[in-house]
Amino acid sequence: MSNATNATIAKNIANEAASIASRYIAAWDEPDASRRRALIASVFTPQATYVDPMMRNAGHDGLDAMISAVQQQFAGLRFKLHGKQDGHNDVVRFSWALAAEGAEPVAYGTDIVVVAADGRISSVTGFLDAMNLPA
Repeated sequence: MSNATNATIAKNIANEAASIASRYIAAWDEPDASRRRALIASVFTPQATYVDPMMRNAGHDGLDAMISAVQQQFAGLRFKLHGKQDGHNDVVRFSWALAAEGAEPVAYGTDIVVVAADGRISSVTGFLDAMNLPA
């Protein structure tokens, strides 16, 4: 890639950070299996990787299984973006909260994603900022 192309991608990433983060959260929140699978395909590259302190997985099948398991474990809770989303070069950073509607969040986290040339996420590194799980 030329420097001009790299600069264009970097500028677009900064402008698209909120949209990329919103699509990512939508995939995590979709309860319908077929719609979730379609979102995963549109949000993540086929070989996308995911790692956080508790889980790791890769590929559309792996991501779908992982998201489904998280939805079952935290039934009734939803992910929401928390704070500002930002990006530079091919990286986007955003924070999220996991909560029942109208309730205090049970978890906060920050995810760092690498965006491929086609605009889909190729890797996710997640951090858990706080957990307030009931005893």
